[in-house]
Amino acid sequence: MSSPTPELPATMAAAVFNGAGRIDLEHRPVPTLGPHDVLVEVSHCGICGSDLHLGLDGWARPGSIGGHEFTGHVAAVGSEVADWTPGDPVVGGPPRSCGTCRSCRRGRPSLCVDRATPGKSEWQGAFARFVRVPRAQLLRLPPGLDLRTAALTEPLAVALHALTISGAQPGDRVAVFGLGPIGQLLVAALVERGVDDVVVVEPRRTRRTLGRALGATQVLEPEALEVPTIAEPERLADHPVDVAFECSGARAAMEAALAQLDRGGLLVLVGAGVDPPRLDPNRIVLNELRITGSYCYDPDGFPRALDLLASGRLPTHQLLEPVDLPLGELATGMRRLASGELAAKVLIAPGLGGHEHG
Repeated sequence: MSSPTPELPATMAAAVFNGAGRIDLEHRPVPTLGPHDVLVEVSHCGICGSDLHLGLDGWARPGSIGGHEFTGHVAAVGSEVADWTPGDPVVGGPPRSCGTCRSCRRGRPSLCVDRATPGKSEWQGAFARFVRVPRAQLLRLPPGLDLRTAALTEPLAVALHALTISGAQPGDRVAVFGLGPIGQLLVAALVERGVDDVVVVEPRRTRRTLGRALGATQVLEPEALEVPTIAEPERLADHPVDVAFECSGARAAMEAALAQLDRGGLLVLVGAGVDPPRLDPNRIVLNELRITGSYCYDPDGFPRALDLLASGRLPTHQLLEPVDLPLGELATGMRRLASGELAAKVLIAPGLGGHEHG
């Protein structure tokens, strides 16, 4: 089909990024569909850490619509779509990789040469009443999994990818720096995996409290860490860790995380930041430390995340803020999340309405 069906409205509410800290509620045309597209009426869309950079820090292309952690119901389908029907509950999946580049052939689709730059592509996100999605980019919900909980699928897939890269196993001592939504999901997934020695390092009290509730065995403020100086590269912290996940993107956290590693330890950089750290090369060499990044998902990350959410083995009630926000409160929700006032995952529910401007 080339235009919305008659049952659909011509326009929709959307939260539009128009510069650093400016998010305006606008009316936009309901997306038109190509033959292989699906129109989804958005039920819930989570605020991601990247959305904070895009919306509050001004990384987004002006006039763009963010939001990629979404669930909803199929509203209409393109002329060549036979596997989806209006009314089907769905969750947004990963962008398709090319399947032929070197990274794809090695089973690392998150490094595909065709991947888009966050915030710079023409894709319209799900901070809107409707979103257009290629049919192959949608997944079905397992039985018993509701749309609200399923909105955790994408960030959980990010956390599971970091776990895969780390190789963390029961018996390891693990530290998680930064307890935003990804850090929270990492703690929950580590505990579910049987890793029973998890240290959380987080400056905000609300998130430290949540870390304890999620099963962390030790919760510390950054100031409580012992950080060996650059003049003593062989000296280890009193209680070194095998794996450290840095989820905040903060320079000081990256530097402190490296200093907590045991000999042969691994630092996994998950958070995005713009202030590069000063990492001690002598400490890295003398202790044979490893540093790697973690970006996006395992090839089977979304199905695994859906199965884990449906299993009931994660404390999803603690991982989600209890009150959803309308589109018009996206900017406020972002600021409250960035400040630490809201500790868990914040969900936007476009059907709630709302009239605030950012």
